Amino acid sequence: MDILNEAFLNLRTIKLRRFLGSLLYPLQRDWLERQFRKSQSLEAVEETGEIQRAEATNRGGQFHFKHIELEIYFLSADLVRIEWKPGIYPISYGISRKDWPEVETTFQEMEEGWTISSPQLKVIVGVDGSLKFQNPLGQTIREELPPQRPTKLSPQTKDETWLHQAKLRPEEHIYGLGERAAPLNLRTFGDKGEARTYRMWNYDAGGIYGPGTDPLYLCIPLYLGLHEEGSYLIFYENSFPASFSFQELATAEFESGALRYYFTAGTLPQLLERYTELTGRPPLPPRWTFGYHQSRWGYDKEAALREVVKGFETHDIPVSAMHLDIDVLDNFRAFTIDPDRFPHISELAEELVAKGIRLITIINPGIKASRKNKLFEEGRAQDVFCKLPSGKPASAPVWAGLCAFPDFTNPQARHWWSRQYEYLLDLGITGFWHDMNEPGVFVLWGDPSLPPHSTWHSLEGRGGDHREAHNFYGLLQAQAGYEALSEYQPQRRPFIVSRSGWAGLQRYAWTWTGDIETSWEGLRQTIPTVLNLGLSGIPYSGSDIGGFKGNPSTELYLRWFQISCFMAFCRTHSANNTKPRTPWSFGEPTLSIVRRFLQLRYRLMPYFYTLAWEAAQTGHPLVRPLFWADTDNPQLWSIDDAFLLGDALLVCAIAEEGATSRAIALPKGNWYNFWDDALLEGGKSVNFKVSLEQIPLLVKAGSILPMEEDNQLILHIYPPVFLTSEGQVYSDAGDGYGESRLDRFYLTQNQDCLEVTWKQQGDYAFPYAGVKLHLHGFEPQQVWVDGNEIVNRGQCLDVEQFEQVRWQGVFTNFEHRS
Repeated sequence: MDILNEAFLNLRTIKLRRFLGSLLYPLQRDWLERQFRKSQSLEAVEETGEIQRAEATNRGGQFHFKHIELEIYFLSADLVRIEWKPGIYPISYGISRKDWPEVETTFQEMEEGWTISSPQLKVIVGVDGSLKFQNPLGQTIREELPPQRPTKLSPQTKDETWLHQAKLRPEEHIYGLGERAAPLNLRTFGDKGEARTYRMWNYDAGGIYGPGTDPLYLCIPLYLGLHEEGSYLIFYENSFPASFSFQELATAEFESGALRYYFTAGTLPQLLERYTELTGRPPLPPRWTFGYHQSRWGYDKEAALREVVKGFETHDIPVSAMHLDIDVLDNFRAFTIDPDRFPHISELAEELVAKGIRLITIINPGIKASRKNKLFEEGRAQDVFCKLPSGKPASAPVWAGLCAFPDFTNPQARHWWSRQYEYLLDLGITGFWHDMNEPGVFVLWGDPSLPPHSTWHSLEGRGGDHREAHNFYGLLQAQAGYEALSEYQPQRRPFIVSRSGWAGLQRYAWTWTGDIETSWEGLRQTIPTVLNLGLSGIPYSGSDIGGFKGNPSTELYLRWFQISCFMAFCRTHSANNTKPRTPWSFGEPTLSIVRRFLQLRYRLMPYFYTLAWEAAQTGHPLVRPLFWADTDNPQLWSIDDAFLLGDALLVCAIAEEGATSRAIALPKGNWYNFWDDALLEGGKSVNFKVSLEQIPLLVKAGSILPMEEDNQLILHIYPPVFLTSEGQVYSDAGDGYGESRLDRFYLTQNQDCLEVTWKQQGDYAFPYAGVKLHLHGFEPQQVWVDGNEIVNRGQCLDVEQFEQVRWQGVFTNFEHRS
């Protein structure tokens, strides 16, 4: 009893200290910030002024107006950088490619302005500073107003605010902006007809959020426009706080910094290819990451974790990773393991790896500010923390108490931080979960982060305040972590999942949608949030299955689990005051249904891994909006309760309680019902009957969908109605940087014949014992393998190797049964 009383008193003391810290810190923050707010005055809006001169450059042109300057610079024939000066030049943390091949441009003066053209894009500069972007057909894709520059002055700073606007067409839809608790089309209006405003400020949503909460953890100043003339992407290389809104005008207003942005036009795949060429392609992750991840804030002892792992074995449910929350930390301190609750973590990690399970642990950036903390003293000695005007480390309350925060804009701080991972890697930790890295702190009111004006950062030596560095924070922490894992374990590919980030995060980390509420609305919100992350260059994301806080009903949990099995990051996670959220905790039939969906996910591993390899080559997200497959159909532009997984699969969520049917508008082409092979005509709306056991899942006609089972590659062949098609399977060792192979399969239909040709490339040995060709929508009567007729065995054909397989038979067409 004495031990329990002591633990209770310790808990009360911790809570009291946490309360006092969240009370006193915002008082200090507001006092520090008051001097900036009082001394600021807003001057009149300054416009471009008259044009004074214009001149051609080798990649574009320069324009000198009375008050500001404009530079147009073509990086490629379809990607142009626009820069309005003056302003604080950005440090290009988000930019990956700096050198671009030469591109030929033409500079021409007209009566009312100038044109700068490449073979694929024309920029028209008006004498007033307005810009038009046209495609090779002469169609105007985007039309911008002259920028405006309201100026705030104070003794400490000169903030040159930029207001940038562009005309939007009546039918134009807008996507992107990173992580948003909003509909897929960001150009939506509230109940009273007001336009939404989206802030650019990475923000800890405080443990729970729902639809409409803004901002969230991962803001990216990028958006895509889609209208009848085509689509485009614009990315602002400005990390300062900003706000975006989309009414008749698209408006972006930045608090400071230069107005530098990039523009490209083309198809949706082309837009993501260009953007990720600029900001970096996602590296190929380890293959195991596409398995199922189990997490909970509350696995507070080794025994608790072992019990959950045993449950997966007992119930025959596959799992690939276990995540440890702050319970694993020693008094919540970063880069520690509690020796009492996890005394044998190295042995535990070794046991899990033997079972095919990796151990992931949490890392928070706050370093407990105590002279008894060796890490804090080391960081202070090396001068790697963010600072206050006094020169002291900026500190704020988080889980460990009052904490200092590494200044990741300081190269020395990134190097110092990267050295800390070695200890945990040596213990057998495989991956890392970066949390609270907006950075988030505990407050009773106001912004839950460091003081924006009075926190100072290195910014690579030139200096600047937290307003500029804040949105970079999670990105640069991920960079330091990624480089550490690459250095200390060069034979393995790093795995980091980060709550916060900015443009370019895809080079280093995955993400998840944070502390979404447990509700049907939360489930529905998950899909557009993940889709817009993908359209913002972040291809690997998912949600806490069932929501973070609260106890989902059995039906809600099941429906959430079903769609999560088709997202890149499939993880259950929840708060410590929720009921256990393992599949078996919901009983039957939920347990059996979850098992079947997870088994399907694991069978789809060749497909997931091939999509990941394609993402590394192109930047295309794995999870895509339906209009990715058919941008000419406006009916698809706002659908945010269904998605594509790659090109082959269409997944329809069941996000209404008690639903017995589900309607969906299909993209063009033809689609097979995954469950019964019914052939559906695209470009139309169809209705499905649904049950708890299934959700509508469709396969595009012409797909060669790879799966695996019992070390056999199974190619599910869905013949096209008219055209030839192809598919591919990427393989390697699943980790590291060794040899690889790409197997391409070409599908040809000719009257009553179906033919598959196999082309192989790469030095990695074929990793499967054999191949099974599984036909859908076709009944074979005769079969030839490499010209030799063999016994027809129906829909499935087992072979070891082949160059060509040809079937003669009958194409079947199962009419849709609604």
